[in-house]
Amino acid sequence: MSTTEIDQAVVDGRPGAGAALVSSISEDAARRPKSRDVRNLATLWPFMRAHWPYAAGAFVFLLVSVSATLGITGAARIVVDQGFLQGGAGQLNAAFLGLGAVALTLAVSTAFRFYFITQLGERVVADVRKALYGHILSLDPAFFLKTRTGEVLSRMTTDVTLIETLVGSSVSIALRNLFSLIGATILLAHVSWQLTLFVMLIGPVVIVPMFVFGRRVRKLSTEAQDRFADAVAYAGESLDALETVQAFGRETYATTRFGRAVEMAFGRSMARTQARAAMTLMVMALIFGGVTLVLWVGARQVVAGDMSAGTLLQFVILSVMAASSVGMLGEVWGDVQKAAGATQRISELLASRPNIAAPALPVVLPEPRGEVAFDDVTFAYPGRPDLPALKGLTLTVKPGETVALVGPSGAGKSTVFRLLLRFYDPQSGAIRLDGVDLRQADPGEVRKRMALVAQDAALFSGSARDNIRFGREEASDEEVEAAARAAEADSFIAALPGGYDAPVGERAKTLSGGQKQRLAIARALVREAPILLLDEATSALDAENERLVQKALDEAMDGRTTLVIAHRLATVLRADRIIVMDGGRVVEEGTHDELVAKGGLYAKLAGLQFAANAA
Repeated sequence: MSTTEIDQAVVDGRPGAGAALVSSISEDAARRPKSRDVRNLATLWPFMRAHWPYAAGAFVFLLVSVSATLGITGAARIVVDQGFLQGGAGQLNAAFLGLGAVALTLAVSTAFRFYFITQLGERVVADVRKALYGHILSLDPAFFLKTRTGEVLSRMTTDVTLIETLVGSSVSIALRNLFSLIGATILLAHVSWQLTLFVMLIGPVVIVPMFVFGRRVRKLSTEAQDRFADAVAYAGESLDALETVQAFGRETYATTRFGRAVEMAFGRSMARTQARAAMTLMVMALIFGGVTLVLWVGARQVVAGDMSAGTLLQFVILSVMAASSVGMLGEVWGDVQKAAGATQRISELLASRPNIAAPALPVVLPEPRGEVAFDDVTFAYPGRPDLPALKGLTLTVKPGETVALVGPSGAGKSTVFRLLLRFYDPQSGAIRLDGVDLRQADPGEVRKRMALVAQDAALFSGSARDNIRFGREEASDEEVEAAARAAEADSFIAALPGGYDAPVGERAKTLSGGQKQRLAIARALVREAPILLLDEATSALDAENERLVQKALDEAMDGRTTLVIAHRLATVLRADRIIVMDGGRVVEEGTHDELVAKGGLYAKLAGLQFAANAA
């Protein structure tokens, strides 16, 4: 849902409410717990568990590659002590063959580890994205009154990419270095426990700054993602309303505002990079300073004859391996911190629950008749309890009846549609479909019985056939084309290069307003729903397009219960009954002639409009 749609969704009865309720992700960050641990990563466990064969394969080959890596140090020791110093050519050849076999094992196991861990990362990320998108589609409009679409997209793209880095490489690197560190430490103790004890004394000096700086990296990573999400959200808003931006000559303003958001994100990213660089510098300096000191002590033992050259070489390699493992753990810890921040943001999104949901035991709707009833309904949009959009509305629409809703802006007409589609629930009163309270039914089943044609038809990229079939996925090609003919859309679709399979562009921008409306009517017809909702379906059209669309609407309304919202009173003259609303209540009802004769609000609206048309 775009920002424009959000504002439109709340303008009925709540002027300006859209802008007031839209919050940025920085406000979410302000409310976010300040915990800096990595427990948020537990959210990923169900996704990883679902693909345990990949994880198991990666783990097995990880153990083999770590063992081979440690084995190389022993092979190197044998080459020096038995090949160079003690043996002849045969022993030397055997020693090098052993070294080659270990190296080959390392290469093969590393390749398989990479394959399995990459597959795991790709699968987990794909599943997370699908779960996120499916969950977002289950949320009701109230969620999007306070969360911008761009912020949601940022979580689905940038944040999930960080998780992909974690699962697809960082976890493997972390485990490999952790096992290498453990294995190297054990071998170091076996080779020379005195030198190993000396190394262990240096360890805390290295680990403490790693965790201290790691916490700061995680905090800065989350802040950087928050700022980047703000930039993406604003860019989405501006591009969504590009024609408006250009029409008002506000390109420079939009560019400047986006640039500020990008610079804020860049500033947080640089702070994170500096903290991570400082952490790396300190850890590596301490590690290799300690290795140099250990090497000096070991060299003195070789000179004194207390240790062989091969043993020293093995100890040095193991020390470097252990030091590198600690250093890499420090590097990976930064990735873990970033991913923890991203996972926290994704968890917040997954934790959002729709206010509108099916009850545990939904009432099964009876055979469709198309009867709609509002019984003393009062409703106020979230965040504006003091400005109810409907106040004790009572209205009954009989099966097959065409009822028009008219009234000034803010009277509550569009709110009637939103409640009927169960995007919201009323605070009091009841709405019934074929005798069943909507709150007791499954929202999905309720919406299957309705077809909507809005003023600004929301169409999608793809073909004309795809857009019509959006109304009912299982519709055959023949049913799609029959709906297009009934909606007076067949002629212009057939004229497109490629006909029904021709791409219509993003949001069907290659089509005119009238063509979009007729395509939307065809989509509603192919749905074969017993209730038709028409929300200002002809108000933005010229006379010729209005004639064609009205003809299509007459076809669509035949045999269906129809509710029509219209400001242009000429479009409601065919209605069986006209309901006049004002201030969220029904103030008049009757036919056009009856209402004009009463001389009330409808007569005033009709007089003003027809006078304007005559002028």
